[in-house]
Amino acid sequence: MNASLQEQVSVIIPARNEEANIARVVGSLATQRGVREILVVDDQSEDRTAEILAALEGEIPCLRTLRVEALPEGWLGKTHAMSEGARAATGEWLLFTDADTEHLPGSLAPLVERAESERADLLSISPGQETPTWWEKSVIPRVYVNLSRLFRFEDVSDPKSPAAAANGQYLLVRREIYERSGGHAAVKSEILEDVALARRIKSLGGKLIFLPGARWVRTRMYRTFGDMWQGWSKNLYLLYGGNPGRMLGSVMALWLLDVLPVFVMIAACLWIALGQGGVPALTVAMAFFLVALWRQWNYAEALAGLGFDPGLASYQVTGSLLVGVLMLNSWRVHRAAGRIEWKGRQYATKGKG
Repeated sequence: MNASLQEQVSVIIPARNEEANIARVVGSLATQRGVREILVVDDQSEDRTAEILAALEGEIPCLRTLRVEALPEGWLGKTHAMSEGARAATGEWLLFTDADTEHLPGSLAPLVERAESERADLLSISPGQETPTWWEKSVIPRVYVNLSRLFRFEDVSDPKSPAAAANGQYLLVRREIYERSGGHAAVKSEILEDVALARRIKSLGGKLIFLPGARWVRTRMYRTFGDMWQGWSKNLYLLYGGNPGRMLGSVMALWLLDVLPVFVMIAACLWIALGQGGVPALTVAMAFFLVALWRQWNYAEALAGLGFDPGLASYQVTGSLLVGVLMLNSWRVHRAAGRIEWKGRQYATKGKG
């Protein structure tokens, strides 16, 4: 890292009930070159998060804990915590990162250097995803492949393209443009505050860099099926721009191209096994087998491009089935229920009607 950038990054971590994660993320950042300070904003945690942070402060000199005592009206918990962290930060660069991330050794310096060398104002990466359970292996890769098509890295990073996006799990931004954009105060009620902030910065002429980031950072987003269901129900409708037609089209594509061919192939094989169908059933089975094989091959390639194990393509059918249901549930939550719940708080949605 250039001498001028030594210890110029203020890391800001919003944390609400993160006793399972907080030591890992802080430890992985404390050894990074370029870190000026680590500010953990404890957003009214009710578990052992504060206790763990108190112990870590005795071991890590650059760590500071800020405690949020109340959530002001009109704010979401995460946007308020990040805004408070930015207010206390002193670095020229602000790195907003989630408490469930782990930053691999030596990851920060090259990303700051890239942002500096390409004169970027905001650099964001999509971290590698840890998926130990079958439901994570099914859903998480499928969602990220879909998102990579909705928000193409090349388009977001192209100053000539209006496309703008960021992943709040890793968002590195120059303080100057962060403040000029209004920061998190300007997106205080946005559930997708990362995308909203990226759009504001790009609209001001700021340059964005958006990258697949499995080689730098990894995360396990959800530890229970219920949390995953709640989390993606909160986000998917908004990631599709609140556009029901676009969302329904994606659901139909997943089910018709990924799920239906496998079920038809199985039905045809059962028909043959029962001594029925003959050549027509065999033809149907072979045709749909080839379609399923082609889809799985394409999916494996997409996974590899995002840093996932291509072997996760074996979960394609269950993933496409579950993600389709999740998308419909996200539509229901935003359009019918009018409220979402996340981390023990309820927020009104903007999509009811």
